[in-house]
Amino acid sequence: MAAHIRRRLRKGATTTAVAAAAVAALAASQAPAATLADGPAGGGDPKAAGEDTASTEDDGAATGNSPYYTDLPPLVTPDKPGSSSKLPVTGSAEAGIPASILAAYKQAEQTVATTDPTCRLPWQLLAAIGKVESGQARGGRVDANGTASPRILGPALNGQGFALIKDTDGGAYDGDAVHDRAVGPMQFIPSTWASWGQDANGDGRKDPNNIYDAALAAGRYLCANDRDLAIAADLDKAVLSYNRSNEYLRTVRSWFSYYQRGTHEIPDGTGTLPTTPSTPSPNPGPSTNPGPSTTPSPKPSPDKPGGKPTPGPSKPGDGSTSPKPKPPTSKPTPAETFGSLENAGTGPLRATAGQAFDDRVAVLARNALGAPLGKVSVTFTVTGDTGTLFAGGKKIVTVRTGADGTATAPELRAGEKAGEFTVTAVAGTGRPRTLTYAATVTARQADTIARTDEKALVAAPGEKFADAVTVKATYKDAAAAGVAVTATMVKDPLGLFDNDKGPYFKDAAGKPVRTLTTLTTDAEGMLRLPEIFADGTEGTFKLRLTTEGGASVVIELTVQAPEETAPEGTTPEETAPKETETPEA
Repeated sequence: MAAHIRRRLRKGATTTAVAAAAVAALAASQAPAATLADGPAGGGDPKAAGEDTASTEDDGAATGNSPYYTDLPPLVTPDKPGSSSKLPVTGSAEAGIPASILAAYKQAEQTVATTDPTCRLPWQLLAAIGKVESGQARGGRVDANGTASPRILGPALNGQGFALIKDTDGGAYDGDAVHDRAVGPMQFIPSTWASWGQDANGDGRKDPNNIYDAALAAGRYLCANDRDLAIAADLDKAVLSYNRSNEYLRTVRSWFSYYQRGTHEIPDGTGTLPTTPSTPSPNPGPSTNPGPSTTPSPKPSPDKPGGKPTPGPSKPGDGSTSPKPKPPTSKPTPAETFGSLENAGTGPLRATAGQAFDDRVAVLARNALGAPLGKVSVTFTVTGDTGTLFAGGKKIVTVRTGADGTATAPELRAGEKAGEFTVTAVAGTGRPRTLTYAATVTARQADTIARTDEKALVAAPGEKFADAVTVKATYKDAAAAGVAVTATMVKDPLGLFDNDKGPYFKDAAGKPVRTLTTLTTDAEGMLRLPEIFADGTEGTFKLRLTTEGGASVVIELTVQAPEETAPEGTTPEETAPKETETPEA
C-alpha cells in the first residue's frame, strides 16, 4: 500500500514538473506567459503558487473540479499583439476557433455587456475556458444549432479519483442517475446548471450541450459576486470558482493571453483536440469497512480551505475510515445575486414650476441570471438648484424593489426656479449600479390672458391714461399664479414692429420705456399694469401682453385731444363763427 501511494506521489510530482517546464518554456519564448499577473488590468498573483489550492470565495465549483485538458498554447503565438479585434484569416490550427464556438463566445460577451456592463467580460476568457474544458467543443463538432453531437460528458463524480457528487438531475443531463457528471462544452455539473442554465439560442430550452446556452451561462457565472473581470484579482477568483486548482488557473490564463494576442475563425469540425488530460487528486469515498486507517501519514486536502490535514487516499473495503462530509456553506444563489439596474420605463421628466411631475422615476433590478430581483434597496437622490423635492420635502429617499424587480420613487414636485436637475438611482454594494435621469423645470405658464373689463382706454396728448389696465392669466381654466408677463407697445396686433411713438411706461428714473419684462401675476393670476402715459402724438395704438406658455392679448389705446364744449345757455348755432358781411362798393 505504501509503495502504491509513493507511485501516486511521484506521478503527481512528475505532472507538476512537466507543467512547470512548459510554463518556463513559454516565458522564455516571450509567448503569453502563464502568470497570474498578466490580467487586463495588471496586478499580482492573489494566491501562493501550489497545486489544487482551494479558492476562499466558493466552496463549490462549476465543473465539480472535473478533469480538464492541460495542453498549453504553442510556443509561436499569433502575430497580433495587443488585441484580437481584427482576426487574421489564417494561422496555426491551435490559434483557430471553430465558427459556431467563436460566435457563441462573442454573443455571450455582448449579452452580458448589456445586463451587467460593470463585469467587463471578455470573450477571450470564455474561449480559454472552452479550450481547457472541451477543446473548443471537440474541435467544433456541433450541429447547425450549436449543440455538441454526441454530447460531451465527464467521468462519473463517484469519489474514486474525483469529487463525490451524487445524482442531482435524475440523469436528465448526464444520463447518470447515480452520480453527477460534468456536461457539455463548458462542463457544468447538473446542480450548477440548474441554477445558472441559460437559453441563449432562443429555442426554449436550457441545454448544457448547446454552446450558445453554455457560453452565456459561463459568462454569467464568472461575473457573479459583483466581479469586475478587468481586474486581475477578480478574474483569478472567477476562474478558480470554475475549477478550484491553481494549475487550472495557470492553464486558463495562458490560453486567455494567447487568444488576446490573436485568433481566427475556422470551419466547424476542423479544430484540433487537446490530448493531455489533468490527473485529479482523489477524494476518498465512503468506507464499507469502518476501522483504523492504514494510511501512513496525513496530507493536506485540496478541497479544504486552509489546508487542514485529512487521511490519504483509500478504497472502499481496505479497512480505512472516510472523513465526515463537509457541511455545505450557505451562499447566495444566482437568483439571489444582484446583477444589473435598468430603467423601468421612466418617461421624460418635465414640469412647470410649483407643479407635480406627471411621471415618476422607476428602475428595474435583475439578478445574475437576468431575471427580476426583489427586495433590493434603491436610493434616489435629487441634485440641482431648482428647489425640486420628492413628496414630503425630501431630496433623498430609499425604496425596495417589489417581487417584479421594480422600485418607483415618490412623486416629484418642481421648485419655483426654472432650470435642469438630475435624479440618481443607486443600488448594490461593492460595485453599486447607478442610473441618472435628466429633468427640467419650466417657468409657470398660462394658456389664456384677458382684460378684466372692457372700458375704452383714452388719453389726451401729454397726459396719462386715467383707467388702469388689469388682466387675468389662467392655465387649464385655473388661475395661473406667478406667471411672467411681457408688455410691449406695438404698431400692429402681431407685434412685428416695436412702437417708438405714442403711449409709454416709465422706468425707475422716470424715462419713457415701451417694453416691460418684470411683470408677474399674483396668487389669483391677476396683474395690474403700471401707469401708462401719452406723448404728443395722436392716434390709435396697440399694447400687446404675452405670457410664458404663449398666451397673449392685444389692447387698444387711443390718444386724442378732448372735444371743445359750448358754454351753458347757448346753442351750437350761437357759438359757431359768423360770416362777415362785406360792404357794397
